[in-house]
Amino acid sequence: MPVPGVPLSKLGFLTIGTFDGDDPGPGHEHLLAEIELAEQLGFDSVWLRHRHLQYGVSSPVTLLAAASQRTSRIEFGTAVTPLGWENPLRYAEDLGTLDILSGGRMNPGVSVGPPMHWDDVKGALYPDTADAEDFSYERVARLHRLLRGEPASTFSGTEGIEQFSDHVQPHSPGLADRLWYGAASESSARRAGEQGLNLLTSSVVRVAPDEEPDFAAIQARSIRAFRAAFEEAGHGTADTARVSQGLVVIPTDSATAEQRARYEAYVDARTPRTSAPQGPGRLLFARDVLGTSEEIAEALHAHAGFREAREVVFALPFSFAHEDYVQILTDMATRLGPALGWTGTSGATGSEAAR
Repeated sequence: MPVPGVPLSKLGFLTIGTFDGDDPGPGHEHLLAEIELAEQLGFDSVWLRHRHLQYGVSSPVTLLAAASQRTSRIEFGTAVTPLGWENPLRYAEDLGTLDILSGGRMNPGVSVGPPMHWDDVKGALYPDTADAEDFSYERVARLHRLLRGEPASTFSGTEGIEQFSDHVQPHSPGLADRLWYGAASESSARRAGEQGLNLLTSSVVRVAPDEEPDFAAIQARSIRAFRAAFEEAGHGTADTARVSQGLVVIPTDSATAEQRARYEAYVDARTPRTSAPQGPGRLLFARDVLGTSEEIAEALHAHAGFREAREVVFALPFSFAHEDYVQILTDMATRLGPALGWTGTSGATGSEAAR
């Protein structure tokens, strides 16, 4: 497993995007500019998180379709799409279209369970079928089958002047192999491995009632369980099972004094929730990692979860300004990545790409 001498193979970042509800255009344009900057800095991937009925990214597929026309190399992902909000058949069509438009760069990340604030939104989301909807893992399996090209209809052929396919169109070969599952518990990680999916980990884990609330140890154990299940199910070796580890990471190498002060206040406000499991779901949050790239690299090399993965998707902090994200992304690519042994194809400098 990765140690300071083993280089990081892939560097990605995750963002939720932010915008003014009365004027959403500039926020979306800033996010597209950040994706363009990331490609120029050599990042391997950018991942968007859904924010339904909030002032963030509500439609990652739409936004990434726009980004696909402004970039040529950087890979796209969702981390994650809560499938409770989606019809797997319709979503498979959207994903196939985006993958074709981007030249095979899409990595769908998904999760299951009822939508957040279910009682408040079910009347608008599923007015006639709320009580019948299946929010179990079968929703992922159905999406996976459709992306593989398995039948979606009992009819195919020509009707009048129209032609019909019995499976999702456009079909993008290879897309099904790039389906990721966001797991917060060991059982979910194991299920992902059994189904041959890729595994996304994040800054949240679920703590069992009799379990020691050690975030890094829990995450590392889940990753090992995923790899074992992946291999036992015959999908490949444990070493070929793809895992991405993600924490909130804020490098300060080129930050101004004012930025560092705001970043420290942000981390201080969020740290109390990391001391014990939260809520009935017993969710444990990782501490945000703030400091110079050298300090962050040292902390990550000591982190049991990080040591189990060779790919990362670092989460950007919420609700920062565009200029802050430019600084953070630039430091990630030019200082933190190299400190972790990662190399990327860099183009313009951060200041040039941000213009």
